[in-house]
Amino acid sequence: MSGPVDIVVYHNPECGTSRNTLGLIRNAGIEPHVVEYLKTPPTRELLVQLIARAGITPRELLREKGTPYAELGLADTSLSDDALLDAMMAHPILINRPLVVSPLGVKLCRPSEAVLDLLPNAQLGAFAKEDGQLVVNDAGARV
Repeated sequence: MSGPVDIVVYHNPECGTSRNTLGLIRNAGIEPHVVEYLKTPPTRELLVQLIARAGITPRELLREKGTPYAELGLADTSLSDDALLDAMMAHPILINRPLVVSPLGVKLCRPSEAVLDLLPNAQLGAFAKEDGQLVVNDAGARV
């Protein structure tokens, strides 16, 4: 792909998966628009659009770990999508991350190397996750 590439990453700098995803985007020579969604949450309308474009359900975007998920009773499978969206709007920490928007689609990038499917540019070199796991070799190929 020639020319600038517009990528948006809904990011939490406290999350290792989110940091690794951001690193892989940058390793492709792309400086994305970084939205720290805990500081600047998406609107409900935008969140609904992102979920639809990612081809997932609100429940699939719901984060359990380190959130008020249990306290809010969100494990109840009878809750409607609207109720889950209401909870995510009230508590943005419930939105799982990183959510990446690229010209090739929208995806919840867990694990972080899932972002490679959304990058139109090749990796510029080796990349290892924070835990040392090599995911891209010196030639820029997925390991």
